[in-house]
Amino acid sequence: MLRIENISKSYGDKNLFTNIHAAIGELERIGLIGVNGTGKSSFLKVIAGIDDSDQGEIKHAKDYQIEYIAQEMDLYEELTVIEQIYYGESEQMRLMRAYEQALLNLEKEPENESFQGKLLQLQQKMDQAEAWEANANAKTILTKLGITAFDKKVHELSGGQRKRVAIAKALIQPADLLILDEPTNHLDHETVEWLEKYLQSYRGSILLVTHDRYFLNRVTNRIFELDKGNLYVYEGNYELFLEKKAEREAQEISDEQKHRNTLKRELAWLKRGAKARSTKQRARVERAEEMKEKKFDTKKENLAIQAGSKRLGNDVIDLTEISKDFGRQTLIHDFSYQIIPGDRIGIIGPNGTGKTTLLNMMAERISPDKGEVKIGETVRIGYYTQDDEDLDGDLRIIEYIKEVAEVMHTADGQVITAEQLLEQFLFPRAQQWSYIRTLSGGEKRRLYLLKVLMHEPNVLFLDEPTNDLDTQTLAVLEEYLESFPGVVVTVSHDRYFLDRIVDKLFVFKGEGEVSVYYGNYSEFLETNAIPKQTKASVPKESKAAVSVKTKKKLSYMEQREWETIEDEITQLESRLTEIEQEIAEAGSDIGKVQPLFTEQQEVEDKLEEKMQRWEELSLLKESFESGK
Repeated sequence: MLRIENISKSYGDKNLFTNIHAAIGELERIGLIGVNGTGKSSFLKVIAGIDDSDQGEIKHAKDYQIEYIAQEMDLYEELTVIEQIYYGESEQMRLMRAYEQALLNLEKEPENESFQGKLLQLQQKMDQAEAWEANANAKTILTKLGITAFDKKVHELSGGQRKRVAIAKALIQPADLLILDEPTNHLDHETVEWLEKYLQSYRGSILLVTHDRYFLNRVTNRIFELDKGNLYVYEGNYELFLEKKAEREAQEISDEQKHRNTLKRELAWLKRGAKARSTKQRARVERAEEMKEKKFDTKKENLAIQAGSKRLGNDVIDLTEISKDFGRQTLIHDFSYQIIPGDRIGIIGPNGTGKTTLLNMMAERISPDKGEVKIGETVRIGYYTQDDEDLDGDLRIIEYIKEVAEVMHTADGQVITAEQLLEQFLFPRAQQWSYIRTLSGGEKRRLYLLKVLMHEPNVLFLDEPTNDLDTQTLAVLEEYLESFPGVVVTVSHDRYFLDRIVDKLFVFKGEGEVSVYYGNYSEFLETNAIPKQTKASVPKESKAAVSVKTKKKLSYMEQREWETIEDEITQLESRLTEIEQEIAEAGSDIGKVQPLFTEQQEVEDKLEEKMQRWEELSLLKESFESGK
């Protein structure tokens, strides 16, 4: 167990958290939630021992191991991927590092007898150290994360590749507590889905910050919330947290009202001229004075985004047979589409396939190699990019916003000043004259988002808007986009965000191919589940096809298996539904939730096996019946 005892942290005049107490037990899955700027990353760094608290301490056993993945990857630039992944001086890490290097050397020079002898020697050491299980687990992690270039230097990798290496390094190292700060940023859907399942059966405890609400809901069984310097602890996942938080806030409002009523009575008693002669009366006077001093913080801060947009005509953006190459790579080839008023478009696909390039062409920041991009005369584009290049750290917050406008006109005709808007975006008046350089990364993104919206655009381009924004800001941004009268085009990997915002997708498939899908992200995944499953099971189908050549019909046992397998699949699917319901009902009871998570994983594995077996038997039966 790790204990957090009385820790506090501040930066300058800003108190991030004060006198926090908590504990992290064995095999816990904890999500850390809070508005950007409340100190989530600082809290993680203090627990990981990377940063010091102003007071208090973190207590745990001497051999307690913590692995930490920061938002900004702290990797050694000159190490190779293999040296970075198997980093550390434990016997297993040194041995696996040497073994993988020997494999690489032999792959380059297969006839080298010295390399052959070295590999044999290391294989014997792997046997003695019983390191093969750890090596197999490491290989699974590397394969799932798509890491294959072991001999590349870290500085040669892209941002997405570096993120995967950092995750692999942390997952491979044995740890009692794994700390993850925004692990899903820059990862595609399939990798996020795999990481989600892997963490559910991780052997240590987990503490994570993420904007991905599906991920948060499925991985966690406990929530820590940092709010106005305090830490609140909730049992259960993100969905249960939302319910419990609403209950807590309602209780605080009720407590405040009761306090006001009691104080009103006590003040009336004092005004009647009560004299503090007896000990009992003096105590009552003192209690009344204390009650007057007590403060309640029940003001709920919401990002009440209300923005107008300029009138948008019928002509928005026409893409006619556009193509774009980058070096030898074709990103977009002969893509055509007419964007019309009211469109809500999500752009999805693997990293590096050209999604941001398409946004930049539509924003006329770059030109296509071939084809035409035609922008309507009434179009006013607001472009929220992935970087903070427009934020000058030497500007004050209020000055940055007033560069766009002193006021903004809302959809219902109201006029809101820059100061009022900043308050709505959780920048109080006292903070508005602070320099931008004093803000956290998430606060800068929130400020940047406000500036984009203040331009009153009628076409919004959002490039990975969910990266670095907290869940509260995202929820309100989604509400704003639902009522936004213009066009929205967004690049995102966030499943929840895409499900709520878009109704059609541009799907980047690589090698220049872009297709259009009509529907949201979950519908797209369901529609494309069958091809994906077929592709994944090609080796099994090939094995079944071989057996078809030598067998004319199902054996007696296979026939019996075929007659019952669909019922078994139905039963497993029903049990999964029951488990999900039981998890929801037992969310506040960790003793019940943990075994349910374990059973859920086991049932999902059995269901996958049964589906694969059903596919093999179907091939055999189909082959026999077609050959009659």
